[in-house]
Amino acid sequence: MITYQQEFLDTCEKDCQELIRLHWEEIALNKELIKLNPDWDAYHTLENSDKLKIFTARVKEELVGYFVVITGSNLHYKDHVFAVNDILYLSKEHRKGRTGLKLIKFAEKCLKKDGVSVLSINTKVHKPFDSLMEYMGFNLIERVYSKYIGD
Repeated sequence: MITYQQEFLDTCEKDCQELIRLHWEEIALNKELIKLNPDWDAYHTLENSDKLKIFTARVKEELVGYFVVITGSNLHYKDHVFAVNDILYLSKEHRKGRTGLKLIKFAEKCLKKDGVSVLSINTKVHKPFDSLMEYMGFNLIERVYSKYIGD
């Protein structure tokens, strides 16, 4: 049985290392130039400022997915609190069924209680995930283009 919970870095940072690596292997661009190196200090600073929210999916003790958002005001809409996802991942064996839907719904419920007005989820181009977002009432509002311009 899969459980969904809100966690803190102290309870999940160690557990998420392997999923983060798998996630990076699956979706990262320019892997030979940009190595995975999370800024854990920045994550802790955000969490200590009550701006980082971590939602997880677990089977017993095993972490099988995470959804991390950063909350705050928006320069264009100062009367509302926005939550923008930093990272969203489910292990491949848990992508069928409603695990992703349940994880996001759980996060929505928690974020709403915290006073968040808008939840934005940025994803890689992935047709099944796009269908899930549309099913859940999300609207496509932007596309992001990326190009490596470093040395």
